[in-house]
Amino acid sequence: MSGAAAPRLRLGLQLPIQAQSTIFVEDWERDAGPDEMAAIARRADELGYDYLGVCDHAVIPRSRADRMGTTWYDTVATLSWLAGITERVRLLSHVYVLPARHPLIAAKQFATLDRLSGGRAIMGVGVGHVVEEFALRRVDFDMRGIVADEAIEVVRKAFIDEWVDHDGDVFHVHELAIAPRPVQQPIPIWVGGSSRRALRRAAEHGDGWIPQGTPRDQMPAQIATIRELRERSELADRPIDLGAMAEPLYVGDPGWDVGRWTLTGGPDEHAERLRAFAEMGCGHVQVRVRSRSADEYIDQLERVATEVAPLLG
Repeated sequence: MSGAAAPRLRLGLQLPIQAQSTIFVEDWERDAGPDEMAAIARRADELGYDYLGVCDHAVIPRSRADRMGTTWYDTVATLSWLAGITERVRLLSHVYVLPARHPLIAAKQFATLDRLSGGRAIMGVGVGHVVEEFALRRVDFDMRGIVADEAIEVVRKAFIDEWVDHDGDVFHVHELAIAPRPVQQPIPIWVGGSSRRALRRAAEHGDGWIPQGTPRDQMPAQIATIRELRERSELADRPIDLGAMAEPLYVGDPGWDVGRWTLTGGPDEHAERLRAFAEMGCGHVQVRVRSRSADEYIDQLERVATEVAPLLG
């Protein structure tokens, strides 16, 4: 981005409570439910956050429960519920395990979500990592990357045209209609992941990219890889919406142990850290705030939106 103005940075959120992996869940989320989720979603909507992200896992095997937890609200059902209680904020699946579903079923779900929400859906997709989910659906886990690439193609066709025709290596679809039609033409598809294959998938098939676990110092190299691959792809003439996931943060002095990885400080410090992502070329960044209750979570959202965001330019 040398010599070019940094893009305006939009701030998004992953909805708490909905997914309770032990990696990131706060203690208070375990006893919270729809009332707290609704309060957070409505306030994020009022404050002008760009999107609410909702995770995706259908089942959790016992062998992974200690790490992943077992509470994962259904992705599309939760996004549809959010559509009914918010007005402006966009609705992102972060990320929907696309190769574990038939792409026309996925297209139907997100086209309906987009229609019901007035054009606010973002389909974030990934290849998944839980073998048992694929076994449940009788999908070859080792083929999931190849399946995902073609599935994105089928989904995009369904978003653009009511009648879908496709002949590929995996899917064969003829004279099948998807309606109601989405408001957006087409719904944006963001690809999640930070592996080399995920970067290629984002560059060659995606409208946007969501990194998964990329450290800040590795972001410039991954963005450069995506840009290089994009220039050689069939989508070279279309922009790609690059994202970032910020470190956990707390605005102000927490007065409690927020962990070694949480960034603390005043609005100026947090704004400087977030502006660095824009300077790398990112258009959106997912903010993660630390908290001990739903009220504190909302308070931190308010501080980010009213004290930090105005400093981003």
